[in-house]
Amino acid sequence: MVMTHFSRLRQLPLLLQPKSLISQSRFLRPPPLLLKTPTFLRSVMGSSSSLSSSSKLLFRQLFEKESSTFTYLLADVSHPDKPALLIDPVDKTVDRDLKLINELGLKLIYAMNTHVHADHVTGTGLLKTKLPGVKSVISKASGSKADMFLEHGDKVSIGDIYLEARSTPGHTAGCVTYVTGEEADQPQPRMAFTGDAVLIRGCGRTDFQGGSSDQLYESVHSQIFTLPKDTLIYPAHDYKGFEVSTVGEEMQHNTRLTKDKETFKSIMSNLNLAYPKMIDVAVPANMVCGLQDVPSQVN
Repeated sequence: MVMTHFSRLRQLPLLLQPKSLISQSRFLRPPPLLLKTPTFLRSVMGSSSSLSSSSKLLFRQLFEKESSTFTYLLADVSHPDKPALLIDPVDKTVDRDLKLINELGLKLIYAMNTHVHADHVTGTGLLKTKLPGVKSVISKASGSKADMFLEHGDKVSIGDIYLEARSTPGHTAGCVTYVTGEEADQPQPRMAFTGDAVLIRGCGRTDFQGGSSDQLYESVHSQIFTLPKDTLIYPAHDYKGFEVSTVGEEMQHNTRLTKDKETFKSIMSNLNLAYPKMIDVAVPANMVCGLQDVPSQVN
């Protein structure tokens, strides 16, 4: 278990998002349920938004179009240093992310991955070279290089906000889902950054990198579908123009994960997907923090 940099801290409740801003999204509108529940503002694909000054959480959802990858920026803006973290950064958009972080006056502490990606090269290594002191974070089970390795139940804190790592293998052997805290003073509704374990109305493939459809089914149903139904699901990718879902929605409408386990396994074994075009480049790079020549500070 990680003994430093990880602790449960407190945060004030967030204000409800004004409905007038939801219509500005460049993606498809979420279902009516989502129009009633968000407690923060989102920035997607360059659209701008701001948070109430009384809110501690600053949150941005960013998009890399070539691999259809979402990167998530979270920060505690009530803390003097405005500590921040990035989830699933992409090498091609590192400069964009750093520009936004600088504009918002944030201090990036962690660059985290939900798993070793096969469709893009992670930006964690580049971030470390451009911002010395940034810590790369990934699961211990991934077998990848990083500064910090997480196991199930470990917590990552930025100011008064924390994320809990939940082991959700199946897409790969080392997948984790990052979940905001359950306490009332943490962001409400809760947020789950599911990587490729749960996509909106789907899930990641299970035919490479130690994947297992049996394991993925168990991971999702035990670690994600047990969260409160209003928990917001933020996946690593989307290919149909959606940006967010909820646990309740996916339990009802996910075209794969709503099936019984044997049906799910049959679906996954008959997808007949093409060989990932980036896998031979992305996986070796991502095993060393996204850099083929690993800087000395990456352990």
